[in-house]
Amino acid sequence: MTVTQTPLWTALITPMQADGCVDFAALTRLLHEQAAAGNGITLLGSTGEGANLSLAERQAIIEHACRLQLNVPLMVGVGGLDLASQLDWLAFCETQPVSAYLLVTPIYAKPGAQGQQRWFKALLDAVSKPCMLYNIPSRSGVALAEAAIAALIGHPNFWAVKESGGNPLRFAELKSAFPQIAWYSGDDVWFAEHALLGAAGLVSVASNVWPQQVADIVAKGLAGEAIGAVLRETAESLFVAPSPIPTKALMHYQQRIASNVLRLPLCAEDLASLAPLLAADLQWAAA
Repeated sequence: MTVTQTPLWTALITPMQADGCVDFAALTRLLHEQAAAGNGITLLGSTGEGANLSLAERQAIIEHACRLQLNVPLMVGVGGLDLASQLDWLAFCETQPVSAYLLVTPIYAKPGAQGQQRWFKALLDAVSKPCMLYNIPSRSGVALAEAAIAALIGHPNFWAVKESGGNPLRFAELKSAFPQIAWYSGDDVWFAEHALLGAAGLVSVASNVWPQQVADIVAKGLAGEAIGAVLRETAESLFVAPSPIPTKALMHYQQRIASNVLRLPLCAEDLASLAPLLAADLQWAAA
């Protein structure tokens, strides 16, 4: 499966042991689980707590995943505020057999269109793989500027945008304005609407918990079939606390990871109740 043919990317969690170290045994299981479902895998995005891990840990995770030689593509998260650090990170990733990169709008600084354009061009110029830009204003503090997209159209490494603005009407406007690139839904809860608007696929948190079920839903949605509300309703439960706290809690309950430990500033105790997650899990079982 090639990068551009991949309809579903799982924004994979980073499992950790009770002492906070990366749990590579669990990571192996999760990677094989996603590959068995045919899902592309996004490593070290916000769901993977990429910004909370050390450089050595991030490098070890990429090397570990690549050694498994999975039959699905691997996309690596790239995001921060220090351009030199991100270029160093990409230089390392370019030594590994990864398939693509997820380039997040710069965080905290709230750059304008010119700043975004130059930031992304520097990253695009530094790599040899397809890149998906990531619009996530709720986390980065600023939306991906249309002027920046327009200026980057035609760059050989600019393949797609992950749109997580939370507004299907805006998704339609952006896709209409820039049909040259692939537009991926970045919101499980809005996937049904995005699919009707011509989304190329989904970058999903929910497929961590329900890999094959979400893959089946995405295939139906992209084929124009009615998919009902199960993905929307169950995905909402994964955001009752800052992500990926609920996802890890439910996967720990399912005994698929050994602990629900996260890296600060994320904290498992910020999830008030497991009840909505258990209800969501039962909903999939009944679907």
